[in-house]
Amino acid sequence: MANADAREEIVENFYRVRRTLGYLGFLLPFLLIVGGLYFNANEPSISDYYHTLLRDIYVGILTAIGIFLICYTGFRRDEVQRFSDDAVTTLAGAAALVAAFVPNRGTLNASMEPEALTQHIFGVWLCDMTHHVAALTFLLSLAYLCRYRFARTAKAGRRRIYLACFWIIVIATAATMVVAWMRKYGTPEQADVVIRYQLVFWFEAIGVWAFSLSWLVKGRADASILAAMRTARPFRGGGGQGAN
Repeated sequence: MANADAREEIVENFYRVRRTLGYLGFLLPFLLIVGGLYFNANEPSISDYYHTLLRDIYVGILTAIGIFLICYTGFRRDEVQRFSDDAVTTLAGAAALVAAFVPNRGTLNASMEPEALTQHIFGVWLCDMTHHVAALTFLLSLAYLCRYRFARTAKAGRRRIYLACFWIIVIATAATMVVAWMRKYGTPEQADVVIRYQLVFWFEAIGVWAFSLSWLVKGRADASILAAMRTARPFRGGGGQGAN
């Protein structure tokens, strides 16, 4: 009975962490959209909200996601897998924390003046490059989890969702890189289109929402396992009493 209780607690902990990560991923773009509409200050990218009144939401949620990912251990690596859950989620969590506290240059910062502690220490240009590498690492690490960890042992229906989330994250990340390049190095007309329609923001949001969906579905799978374990326990107990 003690072993059964311990297994249930482990599954329930996984369920809560995965569900929380899913909700946080959903809330990040959503709250920035609502806040941007309220303050009439919609930014071209998620990262640009660091330089607005919504900085606390941006930094707070990314920090929570990063800490949850670092604390999440997942399952051990077997002989077939190259990386463990713990290694991938720790990398993704560390990248999320870097993206939170090492800001990009910001759309309005044409003078390259430091606006954060890390920018004062390392310089605006280096922080800008580090931020984008961290954001890329964060998204691709989560895509890896969808494709090579979640989908590997999932049932057919959930496996299709995980694979869809993988491709959405990959495609959205690639599209983000393209429109971000157009914003910085394209023609004035291209940059204007990217900024006006917030293309970077929406591609980033789609990738983050795909990450959110994958973790919510994974958490739902844990809930099903937990319910099955709790349903099966009385039958095991009843069988034991009958044998006695």
